[in-house]
Amino acid sequence: MQSPNDQDAPHQHSDTYDDDRMHEECAIFGLWNATGAAKLTGLGLHALQHRGQEASGIVSYDRSEGRFYSRRGRGHVERVFGNPDRMEGLKGGGAIGHNRYATTGEDMIGNIQPMFAEFEFGGFAVAHNGNLTNAMSIRKRLVSDGSLFQSTNDTEVIIHLIARSVRNTLVERAIDALQQLEGAYSLVALSRKKLIGVRDPMGVRPLALGRLPGADGKEDAWVLSSESCGFDMIGAKFEREIEPGEMVVIDDNGIESFRPFPQARPRPCIFEHIYFARPDSVIGGRSVYESRKSIGSELARESHPPGGIDVIVPVPDSGVPAALGYANEAGVPFELGIVRSHYVGRTFIQPNQSIRDLSVRMKHSANAEVLRGKKVVLVDDSIVRGTTSAKIVDMVRRAGAAEVHMRISSPPTVNPCFYGIDTPDTKELIAANYSVAEIAEKIGADSLAYVSTDGLYRAMGEEQGRINDRPQYCDACFTGAYPNRLVDKDAGLVGALSGRPIEQAAE
Repeated sequence: MQSPNDQDAPHQHSDTYDDDRMHEECAIFGLWNATGAAKLTGLGLHALQHRGQEASGIVSYDRSEGRFYSRRGRGHVERVFGNPDRMEGLKGGGAIGHNRYATTGEDMIGNIQPMFAEFEFGGFAVAHNGNLTNAMSIRKRLVSDGSLFQSTNDTEVIIHLIARSVRNTLVERAIDALQQLEGAYSLVALSRKKLIGVRDPMGVRPLALGRLPGADGKEDAWVLSSESCGFDMIGAKFEREIEPGEMVVIDDNGIESFRPFPQARPRPCIFEHIYFARPDSVIGGRSVYESRKSIGSELARESHPPGGIDVIVPVPDSGVPAALGYANEAGVPFELGIVRSHYVGRTFIQPNQSIRDLSVRMKHSANAEVLRGKKVVLVDDSIVRGTTSAKIVDMVRRAGAAEVHMRISSPPTVNPCFYGIDTPDTKELIAANYSVAEIAEKIGADSLAYVSTDGLYRAMGEEQGRINDRPQYCDACFTGAYPNRLVDKDAGLVGALSGRPIEQAAE
């Protein structure tokens, strides 16, 4: 693959605040038949930056030259693609891109997507979002059969399965490979003649289809994006979501839909509505912003503390919509009692504990005029380890709050995710090891309450709540009801690698 040179950025370790949040694995974006496809893909990835901040990559194809081009690097989209010279080398009307947050595989350039391979039918690039629950089992089999891996991520497993397929066409080979996978994923792929988008049979990870009007009477361009906010960035029109278990194949003749997988009951990830997706996106036909307000309203109905609360304060930014819904339902003023700095990025490793403890204050500061002497309800989306919540509560108390009550717009997170969300081991999940009362004591709150699982479902429009034997969402992090087999975990292969590849230079 022909590609411009790039200098790899030094790895930036996450700080205390980042380590106490749930993180989505990545974002994917793709375009077909678009003038300046790579530049538009870069803009789409910028809109999807919240889904992955470790690294970014783009692969484009220029049919006039019959060549693929690539650039990958660590850091935010702006760092990797902000220099116009870097985009000039990414030629062509087709492109796919990826933002990475590493949940599997090492932090190395070889793991940055999209991944590319030369097959007998030509070049092929793939990027995916999610985790395959049988990737290590397949990898182990492939290695024993002689396959050589250059990375430690799930995506290369898909590349090898396509390479080994004996089917005739590219689409048939892709289907053959994907039918061997279990887990949760959405995927975009680019060949010389096609752009492909796939969503796993349960639809755990999101993927949407858009259309970009052609200029000067030219044909429209098709767009694939993890979220609809990616379309807004480039002026594309949201057409629809890719259905669970659907493959769309886009070429110069238009778009064709396939249903290559056995039918499965959809289980989209409910955390997209709680935290991951951008609030201006539409997921599952619902406005994420309205979903979060609705969850906040339900949280207030279930657990508003008695005794004359003075103010509802969000933990910014993710707690804002839920706090608005909570305040409206409770009839208590909503105030920005905590202000977040938007100019603090991911920080270096702090040299000692006293400096490390300042990381929350680098991102958040208390608005003492709002908090002093007040009985406060703090609204946040989740508590993972509890370290950040404790610092936030302490900061609000130091600003003079008379009482601090914490309310959480998700049920307690008691199980790790194996489908593309970066969650700690069970032993590090505070709700898996302590009662609600004990957690309240640990974080220093006067009281603590989470929205109930049934309340969460009611807020999402499921009036009967959660159907125990047929849950409408993937909620395994709350309930332990994993939607498909955890093959690698059951085989003791989670986190195991057959070998550690040599780190590659950035492309």
